[in-house]
Amino acid sequence: MSAHRNSGTSRPRHRRRRTALAIGVPLALTAAGTLAYGTDLGLFGADAQARASAATAAAAAPAWATATADGFASVNALGQNGTYGGRDGKTVTVKTLADLEKYATAAEPYVIVVAATITMDPVGKEIKVQSDKTIVGSGTAGHIVGGGFFLGQGVHNVIIRNLTIRDAYQGVWNDKEHDYDGIQMDGAHHVWIDHNDIRHMADGLIDSRKDTTYLTVSWNKLSQENKAFGIGWTDNVTADITIHHNWIRETEQRNPSTDNVAHAHLYNNFLEDVAGTDITSSYGNYSRGATNMVLENSYFQGLTNPVVRDATATLVQRGNVFSGTTGKNESGGTGAAWDPKTYYAYTLDKAADVPALLKSGAGPRSSIGTTATTTTATTKAAAATTLTVAKDGSGQYTTVQAAVNAVPANNPARVVIAVKPGTYRELVKVPSNKPHVTIQGTGGSRKDTTIVYDNASGTPKPDGSGTYGTGGSATVAVDADDFQARNLTISNDFDEAAHQDIAAQAVALRTSADKVFLDSVIISGDQDTLLVDTAAKDKLGRVYLTNSYVVGNTDFIFGRATAVIDKSVITLKKRWNGTSAGYVTAPSTAADRKGILIANSTVNGDVSDRSFFLGRNWHAGGDATLDPQTTVRNTSLSAAIKTTPWSDMGGFSWKDDRFAEYKNTGAGAGAASSDRPLLTDAQAAAQEVADWLGDWTPTAS
Repeated sequence: MSAHRNSGTSRPRHRRRRTALAIGVPLALTAAGTLAYGTDLGLFGADAQARASAATAAAAAPAWATATADGFASVNALGQNGTYGGRDGKTVTVKTLADLEKYATAAEPYVIVVAATITMDPVGKEIKVQSDKTIVGSGTAGHIVGGGFFLGQGVHNVIIRNLTIRDAYQGVWNDKEHDYDGIQMDGAHHVWIDHNDIRHMADGLIDSRKDTTYLTVSWNKLSQENKAFGIGWTDNVTADITIHHNWIRETEQRNPSTDNVAHAHLYNNFLEDVAGTDITSSYGNYSRGATNMVLENSYFQGLTNPVVRDATATLVQRGNVFSGTTGKNESGGTGAAWDPKTYYAYTLDKAADVPALLKSGAGPRSSIGTTATTTTATTKAAAATTLTVAKDGSGQYTTVQAAVNAVPANNPARVVIAVKPGTYRELVKVPSNKPHVTIQGTGGSRKDTTIVYDNASGTPKPDGSGTYGTGGSATVAVDADDFQARNLTISNDFDEAAHQDIAAQAVALRTSADKVFLDSVIISGDQDTLLVDTAAKDKLGRVYLTNSYVVGNTDFIFGRATAVIDKSVITLKKRWNGTSAGYVTAPSTAADRKGILIANSTVNGDVSDRSFFLGRNWHAGGDATLDPQTTVRNTSLSAAIKTTPWSDMGGFSWKDDRFAEYKNTGAGAGAASSDRPLLTDAQAAAQEVADWLGDWTPTAS
């Protein structure tokens, strides 16, 4: 605990409510894929009324149409805040070439839903897509035949998803006359190509040329082509590209060929050369020119020369699987080492699982179909919308943050982000302009779905602007009011033993909002696990956590919010070196606010007897006007709790602040003394859960 924490000042007292609190009954744990509320597909950005023409009718956008990119396409750069396509514009459904071209080449943003097979005329036509567009297939109905798309110099913020782009082939295998690509980019940036089936074209399936950068290509099927995916056509070494979870099969070359790319991150791809066919690979992944490539957890089946690099290039391999391959399998080089996680969060699947994962998950998904709607916007706003997250691509998004990004600003109604079982190693932030968000695991247990990262206070930021600080280290950061989380684990697994040289405060969950409801969750870390903060010194921030576990060792429930830990288990954890010592709470409460209340709970853990304090008084920034408060009542305390359970901090005496107990039980409980204040019955009557929460009754929704 140190002075780097946020400080608090006086705020008006909220109204005390003397009636009994009617807490909403926690939802029963749901089976995987089944939710207790909402619908499978959220309908954002829809016009209120259908237009007259069926071809250009305003449509309810598929939930995937509101998604934002991962990988390098998610990075803020070149004046573009990630890649989100046309989500800020109207949604239109197209079934003709004329309509597709009309909206794709327009100056304003659009979500363009392709709901038919559209044949290019003339053959080889490439529509010149302009910035701020999402082009997404309606289920598996969106086919582009005989041509594709072109993104020219400076075009940015484009998403192409869930389409089948096919059959521009002109009868010549290594066609050098017809430049008929599926998707060609010349000098574009912030582009996301995802869940498409691109095959049987005349030149290449995808070309990323002339310094195209901040590109992510993910979950596509690329097949039946001489040249799959070419990258380069420039002497500059500036491009940053992510290529993950693509199934590349029955292609001869450029799988991809990656020339002069500053940062090329390839992971969890499946490259397959099927035996006994007329198509034989000449090479697989190729690091060319001055490219600096990181290649991770990919699976190579039957390829000749599966991994190749030029003498001038750098290629780092980690965790790849090679089955039935022959020829070159290279790595090395003199380029500077780099870590993709300094640019964005991502989760690796096991290489051995990749073939099955991509055979079932790559390419267009029928589950993201869309239908026109005449439902009024008012009616839609009243109902919860559900967005699904699955790392295997079977949901609408593969990361939790992508689903959060898809929530429209100032959303008026509940949005449920349903996260399928798995470990999601990423940072998640719910900004203040996206209230009413629920993040819920869909597994049978809160352990089935985990959001985890390992930043600490002293971890350097990727941009060199310093370290994260305590608040900035959070795996999940919630700045939006009326947030809920349930049936999942939020963790910070910072390895303190391995990083003794930096500040070790490492937050799992930070809240700085009002009406935060945490139900049936595990919040796990070491030092500073759960930061309950407020948006500003003069803002009220209430947090109610129930039926949950909080795990840590030092100040691991702390902050200036009005927070209740109810009907939960607080698990004490040894320090990195095996010693037992710590503090459960560290409130920094303003003088006229309620602080931290632990009620009807259990405090235990595999630690030494009499080694933990219940809390200490944190006067953030040395602010003497604060009046930190922790009350622990009707709670079972193990023998780990000291007989004098409160401690001074920062030169301030805890006895000048507000620390007390009431009717605790267990080996760690004790009689009243000057070192152990116990509330009287009359005092305890004013320190109930209802007094903490005021006019708010947490209810699952």
